[in-house]
Amino acid sequence: MVTPRIDSACGTFPIAKADLIEGMAKGMAVLESFDTQRQRLNATLAAERAGITRASARRHLLTLTHLGYLETDGSYFWLAPKVLRFSGSYLATARLPRAVQPTLNRLAAQAQQSFSAAVLDGDEVVIIARSGFEWKSFADGKTAPTRVLAYGLHLGARLPAHATSTGRVLLAAKPKAEVNAWLKARTEAGPLARLTLHTTTDQRKLKSLIDQVRLDDYCMAIEEHELDVTALAVPLRDMQGRTVAAINVVNSSQRLMPEAMRRDLLPLLLDAARELRPLL
Repeated sequence: MVTPRIDSACGTFPIAKADLIEGMAKGMAVLESFDTQRQRLNATLAAERAGITRASARRHLLTLTHLGYLETDGSYFWLAPKVLRFSGSYLATARLPRAVQPTLNRLAAQAQQSFSAAVLDGDEVVIIARSGFEWKSFADGKTAPTRVLAYGLHLGARLPAHATSTGRVLLAAKPKAEVNAWLKARTEAGPLARLTLHTTTDQRKLKSLIDQVRLDDYCMAIEEHELDVTALAVPLRDMQGRTVAAINVVNSSQRLMPEAMRRDLLPLLLDAARELRPLL
């Protein structure tokens, strides 16, 4: 019997094996097989990615298509808009995005920069709230801030934790043993993705960087996820001291140097984290 790969996606609520609905677990594993690297899957690819048999993957693909969560051309399957019901319901009802959004709006208006809040999900961070400005370049060489709506295109975006400021902040909040296990699992699955020439992919160096974030209580990632982008992040903690999310600000490395970001924007982030703590 093939066991679906559900352990990496499991939450923190353990249940007895008798209470686990394996059919549902397999169905969710198939649904989660679709990502930015593989937008279209056939039964064979879905089976490989979900860790189940091809026959089982086919039945789940057909069922999900019947329910409206997938579309198909008869051979390949891809996500349908109906899957957005889950993210839309989360963003509309979950306490965390609603708690941080007003603060992100204020920061964006104050600094005319782009601010986000993110949570850790496996080896990725997920943007759950966002507000800010993007800087638009004109033909005469001048730049100006353009308002970005708080509930814009990038909500729900998933970014690799190892290459982002929020990811490292959230990893640094974990006990060292958990970070070591996380690093081992990621490297055993294959090399960490190198997104730019500056992305840290060496396990020892990444562990050292995470340890430094734990000491500094903030993280700056310079052109590691995207060229010409510097990101600065701090943890968001609740009243019990648990890190529940991270907030960050992103900027063009050419427009605002890292030291200027640390000097001018880090105090804003730290103040915002203290302001939000009673609400989390």
